[in-house]
Amino acid sequence: MYFQGYWLCLGLLFVSVNAEFMDDGVEVEELGENSEDIDTNEGELSSEIKYKTPQPVGEVYFTETFDSGKLAGWVLSKAKKDDTNVEISIYDGRWEIEELKENRAPGDRGLVLKSRAKHHAISTVLAKPFIFADRPLIVQYEVNFQDGIDCGGAYIKLLADTDDLNLENFHDKTSYIIMFGPDKCGEDYKLHFIIRHKHPKTGVYEEKHAKPPDVDLKPFFTDRKTHLYTLVMNPDDTFEVLIDQIVVNKGSLLEDVVPPINPLKEIEDPADEKPDDWDERAKIPDPSAIKPEDWDEDEPAQIEDLSAVKPDGWLDAEPKFIPDPNAEKPDDWNEDMDGEWEAPRISNPACRIGCGEWKPPMINNPKYKGVWRPPMIDNPNYQGIWSPRKIPNPYYFEDDHPFLLTSFRALGLELWSMTSDIYFDNFIICSEKEVADRWATDGWGVKMLANANELGILRQLITTAEERPWLWLIYLVTAGLPIALIISFCWPRKVKKKYEDANYKETDICKPQTKGALEQEGKEEKAALEKPLDLVEEKQQSDGEILEKEGEPQEKSEEEIEIIEGQEEGNKSNKSGSEDEVSNSLTENKLVSIYNHP
Repeated sequence: MYFQGYWLCLGLLFVSVNAEFMDDGVEVEELGENSEDIDTNEGELSSEIKYKTPQPVGEVYFTETFDSGKLAGWVLSKAKKDDTNVEISIYDGRWEIEELKENRAPGDRGLVLKSRAKHHAISTVLAKPFIFADRPLIVQYEVNFQDGIDCGGAYIKLLADTDDLNLENFHDKTSYIIMFGPDKCGEDYKLHFIIRHKHPKTGVYEEKHAKPPDVDLKPFFTDRKTHLYTLVMNPDDTFEVLIDQIVVNKGSLLEDVVPPINPLKEIEDPADEKPDDWDERAKIPDPSAIKPEDWDEDEPAQIEDLSAVKPDGWLDAEPKFIPDPNAEKPDDWNEDMDGEWEAPRISNPACRIGCGEWKPPMINNPKYKGVWRPPMIDNPNYQGIWSPRKIPNPYYFEDDHPFLLTSFRALGLELWSMTSDIYFDNFIICSEKEVADRWATDGWGVKMLANANELGILRQLITTAEERPWLWLIYLVTAGLPIALIISFCWPRKVKKKYEDANYKETDICKPQTKGALEQEGKEEKAALEKPLDLVEEKQQSDGEILEKEGEPQEKSEEEIEIIEGQEEGNKSNKSGSEDEVSNSLTENKLVSIYNHP
């Protein structure tokens, strides 16, 4: 029973870790339905994952897997970056379509940024523009920093649907509506979600940045795994940002972006100026205070210690440093060109205690008071910190539905990176979460299986626990459960046996009896002998005591103790026929003893 419970707990642990490893968002049912795409070759140390290019199962605005090995529909930028050194202003960074370096699924390819310290720009047109109306926007793609990341980004831009959009001229100033994805420089790890909101009065686009996620983003940049980034924008003006199908950030476009969508109703009057006589001093020197007459400002902060004495052995005439006597002028030293050669100087070995002019050490001056300053008091003329007066904001507006952004019709990557081999894959833009989830299962989910296929079970447990530290508690409980079961199984038996031994020693020792008591008991048993039919019944009511010699307890053998113990057990539980025979035999032996010892 105990071991069944242990294996049950171990099974639950395996199921829990497996579910966590699939990151809770990949539907196991869907993987099961597509199990024909995933096969294992028995007899090999690591089974090979058979990959099949994902196919969208619903309406989409854009998908790209790069599995064809061609950049069909993608346009490399020929623009130059403004306000940048001419040598690096050109978007000449190289792109390639390659498989992953590690944990690859054969046949699965992605777009790889290949150049270091260069500007990269590539873009493509959607199947149809996305118009913000009454349907959600879902943007999803994969990123793998295969060599880590020093400084660079892996974000995407959704380019505005404008008449002047030219993908060959795509650069950093090209109008975009949404910017989304990871970015890192130094120790600053970011996950951008930026919208460009058009001011209804001025027509100017303003960037609005979502609040940063409340999770540690560093592992997603450093673990060299493929991660799935998802943005969900809903028509009710809410948004969610997910990594590996786990929500890491969510909020409202009306409340959780900076600067806010709607400006202030009132602003500071730019024409207002602070009056010259405005007093902002909260404290002022006390004008009535007078410096004390005994205040000496000329006393130094430190003085020589007059009690100090020059140490014995101090050499006043010896220099602290001397030329190195072992140094030799180099053979190639040219005094005409190099000047007169001087040996390097070293510490004087004679100055073990001290050399040069001795001076007593400095100590704090007890008479020092410093410059006198009057104490500070509350300023009776204090008017507070001045601020300009408020006036109505001439550009105020109220947008109750900021989800209705400008439509977009292209996707672009415009990046600078100090690290190469950044991997992008499986882009999808749609309006149904189920479509994006199925796309993730068929693409990113297969990569996770390939990764798990190359890791042993122990390594999987450790890796999963590093990502979710609370799993260490489950491991500890599972490892400690067998020990607890063994203790609970063995310990009560030992205690019970010890208790029974103690009880046996206390109850089975015969008490000494007087001669009169023995004679009285002999008479009773003699009468019982004359009535054999009643003998067993009377002995069943007895306490099982054995007669002893006068004044001395009789020593009993182990066999007699077992017989007595069996008799007592029989009195409590309607003993069996064999126990009755033992009792009768004991009674007859005792009666014979009585007749032989009157």
